[in-house]
Formats: sequence, structure tokens, C-alpha cells
Amino acid sequence: MSKRTEVEDRLEAQLIEAGLVGFEREYQAIEGRRFKWDFAYVKDRLLIEVQGAVWVKGGHSTGVGITRDCEKFSLASVNKWFTIPVTTDHVKSGKALEWIKQFLTPNA
Repeated sequence: MSKRTEVEDRLEAQLIEAGLVGFEREYQAIEGRRFKWDFAYVKDRLLIEVQGAVWVKGGHSTGVGITRDCEKFSLASVNKWFTIPVTTDHVKSGKALEWIKQFLTPNA
């Protein structure tokens, strides 16, 4: 299991406060692959990935990391999953919550 980050915990609190419960953390959506998504609404086939350290040279911002993330998101798509990638700034501003809310409750 990967280490949960403060921003992931913050998004989890936002989701719970908004009543958007029923998600799973650290979800492995692609059988036979090690890829895990930070959050999954399994019945809605929605995966959410918090991209940390986008402004520094971190795991997601190297050539290897970007290539790995492209494969991860592409495999999700071809397996009929929707993916919402978000950054720390998206979580802090509330944009991530709003996008998730729009997906899960499109007529609200």
C-alpha cells in the first residue's frame, strides 16, 4: 500500500462532508496490474488520482513518471473507467470536489 498523503486525506474529508461517500481508497482497478488509484467509486466506474508534487521534480513529473501515468490512465480508459486526475491546488481550491460532484450528481 502506498503512503497516504495529507492532500488525499483532505480530499477524503471534503468528499465525506459533501455526502459523497461509498468510495474506496487505494483501489486496484486493472486486474493483473499494480496500478492503484487514490479513490474509486466502483459502481460509477470513476477513478480519482491526486497528482502530488507537480511543481517539483517528483514521481509524477519525471519522464518515467509521466510515461507510467499515461499508461495507467490509458489502461483505465480502455477498461471503461472514467478518471479524474487532480492536483494539490485543485483539492485546496475545491475544484476537485466540484468535478467529482458534477460527475456523480450530473443533474444536481
